[in-house]
Amino acid sequence: MLIQLELLALIIIANGAPIIVADVLRTRWARPVDGGLHLPGGRALFGPAKTWRGLVSALVFTTLGALLLGLPARVGVLIAASAMLGDLASSFIKRRLSIAPSNQALGLDQIPESLLPLLAVQSFIALSAVQIVVLVLSFVVLELLVSRVLFKLHLRNRPY
Repeated sequence: MLIQLELLALIIIANGAPIIVADVLRTRWARPVDGGLHLPGGRALFGPAKTWRGLVSALVFTTLGALLLGLPARVGVLIAASAMLGDLASSFIKRRLSIAPSNQALGLDQIPESLLPLLAVQSFIALSAVQIVVLVLSFVVLELLVSRVLFKLHLRNRPY
């Protein structure tokens, strides 16, 4: 049970670090991952909110979090990298569906960025399918609750 809570904490760190770092640094080092690329039809590949700064902050803080929890650094790196990959995939799909950046798409905003990290570390940490489902659902609920707190703290533009 403890390892599942640790994994959930790392997924929260991976997804939260870019938001907090963006609030602290504002526009400094906010280079879009997609380089501002727009696909035919004029829609952005990922959008301006997906930055290299966010990717790096997720990797750094999640790896540090893993080490502080006594887990190998590679667990932190895998969770951060796969959470950010899930976040990029969500943004890509949202742009194709004409959903504006920072607008919520329930499930699409939470499931890839929690499911992919759990699948990525499954070979290191034995997780059953039931445990993965429970952790993903826990992340969805926590994300929705924490998003409201971040909105009240002015770290998010709108609550989910």
